[in-house]
Amino acid sequence: MSDDGFFREVEEELRSERLKNFWERFGVLIVAGAVLIVAVAAGYRGWEWYSARQASASGDRFLEALNLANDGQSDAAMERLRSLEADGFGQYPVLARMRAATVQLEQGETDAAVTAFDAIAADRSVPVALRDMARLRAAYVMVDHGSYTDVASRAEQLTASDNPLRHSAREAMGLAAWNEDRFADAKRLFDEILNDELAPQGVAGRAQMMVELIVASGAVAEG
Repeated sequence: MSDDGFFREVEEELRSERLKNFWERFGVLIVAGAVLIVAVAAGYRGWEWYSARQASASGDRFLEALNLANDGQSDAAMERLRSLEADGFGQYPVLARMRAATVQLEQGETDAAVTAFDAIAADRSVPVALRDMARLRAAYVMVDHGSYTDVASRAEQLTASDNPLRHSAREAMGLAAWNEDRFADAKRLFDEILNDELAPQGVAGRAQMMVELIVASGAVAEG
């Protein structure tokens, strides 16, 4: 046997011995790690399946409640919504709370509806976007059932230039100011809508109409 062949065999034996020693020391950990990786992957896929199933079930329940409300079956709708609030999946419990407040409003339970919207707006476990929507809903209700201060306490924080609800918030405050003959304040708020190029067409159209009405009344000069 040549020296090269001899050394090659010795090297292979040493490698085999090192591999054997390494496996004896770490083999259990390697197997456990592989099993853990498989288990985590399977668990994640299982959670995805479970989440999709639960979300679908809650969505069906929410749609059923909406249909009942639209059909005028308010009591049955409220029963479904309260149930969804208690054990719904994902954001459906919050959506159920929002819709339940709207049903109360449609039934003439204004104070209860505003209280419900305010409770959602104050709930820090609710996503900010939904809290802001609840705040805005309460503000619009208070346009006809409260004071300018009531409306502003809910809507004013939504009027910042980077808030996507700023146009509607300004409209609510402008209408509340108009109701109290605070025409200068009302015009300023409607002008802010008109001067915002991102204002939705519907809101901008109503703002233009209110500005023209204020100016035509002579309460505030144009410009």
